[in-house]
Amino acid sequence: MVAISQDCSPWHNATMQPISHPDTSQLTLAAVLYALGDPVRLKIVKVIAEKGEQACRSCGGSDIAKSTLSHHFKILRESGIIHTEKVGTQHLNSLRADELEARFPGVLASVLASADEAEGCE
Repeated sequence: MVAISQDCSPWHNATMQPISHPDTSQLTLAAVLYALGDPVRLKIVKVIAEKGEQACRSCGGSDIAKSTLSHHFKILRESGIIHTEKVGTQHLNSLRADELEARFPGVLASVLASADEAEGCE
């Protein structure tokens, strides 16, 4: 049995298949908005948008269990918001901002701006 100890491994099931990223034409607005509707996932996206490519633990916080964080990254990957690349022992996540903008103009920027405004009201 192979043990995987890296954060947010892009491998799933016993077959060890890499997770694929959806093509831009496969992205749906409902999936994108669902993914961005969760506060934890929105925080992850905001960190990546502000700081650029990040390792899983760098943008998820230490107070979240690895399994929960892995689930959030999976939702973000499957919705087409982020791209994950394995580099050595790390899994680096980047925002698919250009692809999202081409498919759904203004949506990502609007959601991120709205989230910033909501934080200012707290």
